[in-house]
Amino acid sequence: MIRFFNGKVLSFKNGVEITDDEVWVDGSKIVFVGKNYDKKADREIDLNGNLLMPSFKNAHTHSAMTFARSLADDLPLQPWLFETIFPLEAKLKGEDIYDLSRLAFLEYLTSGITACFDMYYFPEDMARASVDAGFRTVMTCGLNNFQESIEKLDEYYNKFNNYNELISYTLGFHAEYTTSKKLMTGIAELAEKYKAPVFMHSSETESEVLECKERYGKTPTALFEELGLFNYGGGAYHSVWVNDEDLEIYKKRGVYAVINAGSNSKLASGIAPVSKMIDKGINLAIGTDGPSSNNALDMFREMFLIAATQKLNDKDAASTDANKILEMATVGSARCMGLNDCDIIDVGKTADLIVIDLHRPNMQPINNITKNIVYSGSKENVKMTMINGKILYENGNFIDADIEEIYKKAQKVTDRIKNS
Repeated sequence: MIRFFNGKVLSFKNGVEITDDEVWVDGSKIVFVGKNYDKKADREIDLNGNLLMPSFKNAHTHSAMTFARSLADDLPLQPWLFETIFPLEAKLKGEDIYDLSRLAFLEYLTSGITACFDMYYFPEDMARASVDAGFRTVMTCGLNNFQESIEKLDEYYNKFNNYNELISYTLGFHAEYTTSKKLMTGIAELAEKYKAPVFMHSSETESEVLECKERYGKTPTALFEELGLFNYGGGAYHSVWVNDEDLEIYKKRGVYAVINAGSNSKLASGIAPVSKMIDKGINLAIGTDGPSSNNALDMFREMFLIAATQKLNDKDAASTDANKILEMATVGSARCMGLNDCDIIDVGKTADLIVIDLHRPNMQPINNITKNIVYSGSKENVKMTMINGKILYENGNFIDADIEEIYKKAQKVTDRIKNS
């Protein structure tokens, strides 16, 4: 049993209210929040005035794309993807996914991220890497015209939702522009079979939407609605070039707009209308996207970029309150990923927690802690990251991880892909 005491707690149970409660963790669960718990702890962690809060969840990424970090920069999306990334990805093997994802997990931990929503290939190797690292992963399929199949998606859905407590799987496909209508119809049938949400890249660039209209006479969102892909909810990664009719579908179906400000800025894809989404009551989450297009896996940078780009886009410094963005990165992303047991700090919830160091210069003086995390916070403020009740990163050190060996293996894979 672990006792956190003498600090501040942001539970998100009552908005951004901060208390001085103690939090006790037994195994993987939170068993007490309050004061004067009459139990004995195996370890007592004196927070020394620092902040305990729910962890960040990365609601869209491609973890194993660490191999392409800074390997295909300063290119527009379509040339970046079709001329550089796809040819490199064709050289990947299952064991590569294991080694490359282990590297990504380390970076997630330093950013206070305890779960990723990963769309990639070789799910067996991704799941194995996640379990071996003690990291939580929700996987979805990158099904398209060139890789995977409806039958494989069905197989993955059943296998990885019964694999390990750290692993779950959702229905998904890459994007409208890489996936035939026949395949999308097959995915919609699976969604109906399992009464399950579906996730995909959507409306990332203006050209993507225009080309979809040329093919089908409607936006990607309207097409997905027509095919029944959103009958049980789901999520659309990026959601930059969406119109009012698209957002009405999001609202009607409970679809999550998963915002990726870093990637969208770097690839010049555009700015998602987050402030409008907030006004309309759209479900919102945040993802870093992959390390080849971002290039960092850093939730602090994502939060700041969302805030800053919305204010620029709206020409209004009051646009898009930082507290809402912080909620998106924690509670919103958790619920988008189906991690409803990991969303807030409360008795019975799973202990996916972080400690924010308030004794760093960028957190002083103490005025407004939650807004300061968004506007001034950085990875240097992550003092501890706990997943499923186990501390994996503390005071700058990785627990039970041979980081030099992980770096060495990731470099070996990268060198082979570049030079073969």
